[in-house]
Formats: sequence, C-alpha cells, structure tokens
Amino acid sequence: MDILAHTLWAGAGVVLLHRRRPVIARTAALTLGLAALPDIAQMLPVLAWWAFGGGSFEGVRAFAIAVPGQEPAMPALVMLVSHHLHCIAHSAVVAGVVTLLVWRLRRTLWIPLLGWWSHIVIDVFTHSAEYYASQVLYPFTERGFDGIAWNTPWFMALNYLALGAVGLWLLHSGRGEQGLRRTSGTTTAAPQGDPNA
Repeated sequence: MDILAHTLWAGAGVVLLHRRRPVIARTAALTLGLAALPDIAQMLPVLAWWAFGGGSFEGVRAFAIAVPGQEPAMPALVMLVSHHLHCIAHSAVVAGVVTLLVWRLRRTLWIPLLGWWSHIVIDVFTHSAEYYASQVLYPFTERGFDGIAWNTPWFMALNYLALGAVGLWLLHSGRGEQGLRRTSGTTTAAPQGDPNA
C-alpha cells in the first residue's frame, strides 16, 4: 500500500484507541511515523545516492514509482541496501524481535509499534507476487504472500473510498461521543503508569 494510505489507516487506529484510553500527541505521531517508516527506509540509500553519489532526482522519482523489472539504473550497492532495508522493515520476524525486546525493557506494549505492525499486516495482503510481495518471514525466506497489488486502479479507488468512509464515521461518531460526555458531566482520569506518557 502507498505511504499515505498506511499513515491514514494508522491514524484511524490511533483515533479509535484514543476513544478507549488517552493517547498523547507524541505517541500518536510516533505511531504514524512507524506506519510510514518501512517504505521510507528503503528510500534512504536511494536518497543518499542522489545527495552524495551522483544520482538524480529523476532517478529517485523513477525508483519511487517503479514496477518490478523497471527500476532505474543505480549502483549495485544502492539497490542491495535498499532491497534489504525493505525486507527488514517489512519482516514480521524482525518486528516480532523488536516488539519482544521493547516488551522486556518496558514490561508493556509500546503503542507506536502498532503503526509498524499495521504496515506489515496491510502489506502482506496488498502486494502481489508480481508487485513486490512483502517478505514477511525475512531473513528466513524472501518469498512473500501473493495478495492484491495496491496500485491496481480499482483497489486504490476502493481503499481510498474505505478511508473516506472510516474518516467520516470517526468524525460523525466522535461528535456524538463528545456530546454525550458533555451532557453526562463525567470525566475520565488517565490511568497511572500510562505507557505512552
């Protein structure tokens, strides 16, 4: 799925979570950032090649919208590093290890990791074998699940229609909840030891 859609879906998740428990702005921003990070990570070597290695903006643009087999010519090292960063950032194995390490250190789930997990789960089903299948079990294998390519026009239209519908629902249902809270005169205190504090 494209970066904007990943971020919007994660944003909808943050809004829903905030309705159940307080989510501070920093936690929300980190969650959105981690939802976009897997696709940004693979661009870093390409951007570095443009900035420091004689690449061009046109090469970066062509890479960002390339379909398999039509990537622009770049140094082999740039392509190799970009490929492995993509695999690492889209791996449930890597995300699982990071999640367990963070859990061990914090003794609780760190909410922003849900943004990363949402990216991985969505991409498993929105990348096809012909369009950069997500290597969810990397480093054990680079094979991916054959889903629907997110850039298929009908799927993109359906995805953004669904995002629009969810956004409208969140807006409409949020107004109703705020009205109920105001009329009931109740407030909810933030729980002690909140992990996103």
